Amino acid sequence: MNQTPKIAVIHPNSLCCMAMRTILSDIAPFMGATHGVEIATYNSVEDMQGDNPHATFLYFVASEVLEQNIQFFQPLARRCIVLTEGKQEGISEMFRTVDMQSPERELVKAFLMIHNAAHHSHGIAQHTKPEQAELLSPREKDVLSLIVKGYINKEIADHLNISTPTVIFHRRNISEKIGSKSVGRLTIYAVMNGIVDVREL
Repeated sequence: MNQTPKIAVIHPNSLCCMAMRTILSDIAPFMGATHGVEIATYNSVEDMQGDNPHATFLYFVASEVLEQNIQFFQPLARRCIVLTEGKQEGISEMFRTVDMQSPERELVKAFLMIHNAAHHSHGIAQHTKPEQAELLSPREKDVLSLIVKGYINKEIADHLNISTPTVIFHRRNISEKIGSKSVGRLTIYAVMNGIVDVREL
């Protein structure tokens, strides 16, 4: 019997769990049951162990949960990403970490890099709806690519040889089509739809 692969988020803060579920859902737009990935959130290791953890291929775990359950997570170190608040030297030597206090662009890039590595190593195909990929015009894709790389409106205008009001017009259209003004959400869209490579961010 095939099990749906699972990403587990284990954090005592329920708000953090909700935020992580949203971020990971945006990053992993898998289509169809055969390619689905379940994103499950738990407030403790005990909660997770009561919910068939065998299908879990990736763990996002709070640093305090890791420290309290180090014997459980040590054998799973290659599949764990530890959610820290600031730098934690001892943990980062053994586990991959994401500093939750990082700026939004750095956090999004870190999650996208983890996503790429995890899904290539586990052979899970990434599927994007064709209408998503063609949602933007070629010029809007050019503008979006520069937005997510950190360019401001005037720099985008100079780079593309268009006026600043035209850049603002394109930005408004892009936000309306994607449904968000958040640079994080725009970055996820751009990477997941092949408009930019995560290594360019």
